Order: sequence, then structure tokens, then C-alpha cells
Amino acid sequence: MPHRRVGFIPPVNIFGIPIRRRSMPQYERSFQPGGTFFFTVVTNFRKPLFKSPAARRLLGDVLRSVKVVKPFENIAMVLLPDHLHCLWQLPENDSDYSMRWKMIKGRFTKAWLAGGGKETGRSHVRIRRAERGVWQRRFWEHTVRDEEELGRILDYIHYNPVKHGHVRCPHDWPFSSFVECVQKGWYQEDWACCCDRQAEVPTWCVDMKEIAGE
Repeated sequence: MPHRRVGFIPPVNIFGIPIRRRSMPQYERSFQPGGTFFFTVVTNFRKPLFKSPAARRLLGDVLRSVKVVKPFENIAMVLLPDHLHCLWQLPENDSDYSMRWKMIKGRFTKAWLAGGGKETGRSHVRIRRAERGVWQRRFWEHTVRDEEELGRILDYIHYNPVKHGHVRCPHDWPFSSFVECVQKGWYQEDWACCCDRQAEVPTWCVDMKEIAGE
């Protein structure tokens, strides 16, 4: 989907001090020119579908099943009640992320409804096209241009639960890849931590909203 390039202000904490990552010896391997993509995918009418443990488990199962037939590397991800952000690297000379998302959405929807899961109301257009009321019809995509931008997007993904007011610190949100990235040495465990202070959404996070589609 189209997007506009936006400026970027380096991340800082509530005192204006830059938030720094550790050195990332394997970080560059996660960037492939023309094959690294950032996505925002939203539930229909922003229904908080992923408050449900069953929905979270099902989404994980579906992602793994699609990776078997259409491989991709999920570099980072965060799952919020009504949307998700993720960063993928596709195989060389493969940019067919649309087919992958079609499979993910379709498999999830079929299994979710078959298991008794609920959907939102559907418009006449959706009914005519036999589309269910689980996901928004489209998704937001941004092609990652370089390793610097990759880092900005990783930060945005892992700060997102704080941005939306679900937790005070990235390490408090269990439904993201933050802990895994800490284990890789990409972040310190207390990155962007405000456990004992009142935090505000940093300017750099707001400035990423056009890339993220939020």
C-alpha cells in the first residue's frame, strides 16, 4: 500500500536522554534489500479479538502452517487486542507477501468461525463478496529501505503496547518478540523502561505513525 516517507527523531526517554540499544552483531542479517517488509494488520471494526487466548493460539498455529508452504522469517512481532505489527524477511527474489496474508487471514477466519468464534457485522458488499467480518479487508505494508530504518521499525513494534496504554514498559507485554530480541542481544531488558515514573509517548513514536498505518 502507498505511504509517505516521514522524518525520524531518535528515541529518547522521558528525560530526553537517547534510548540506546546494545551493539547488534547479527542485526544486519535481518535486512534483505527488496525483501524485508513491515506490516500492520487490523481486525474488522477494531474488534479486540486477540484478548482471547484461543484467538492468540490460533493465530500462532496459522502463521506456522503458512510458513511451511510459503516460507518467511518473522523477524519481530507484536500482537495487540485489535491489531498486529510484524516485520518479515521473504526468501530471495520473492515479494509475494499478499498471498501469504491472504492465506493467513483465510485460514484463521475459517478455523475461528468453525470453532464458534464470533465475527462483526458485515456490510452488503462483504456479504455479496462472501467476505467474513473478522479482518479489515486490507493491510498496511512498508518496504524497509535500509538497516537504519529496520532499527526504527523494531523500536516501534516493541514500544507499541506502551504507545496504546496497555503497559508501562515494553518488557511488561507478553505478546511480542521483545524478550526474544533481548536474548539475541538486540536490546537491554530495561530498554524504554519507565517502571517507576510516569511516561509519555515519545515524539519519535508518533512520527512513525504514517509508516505504521496507525
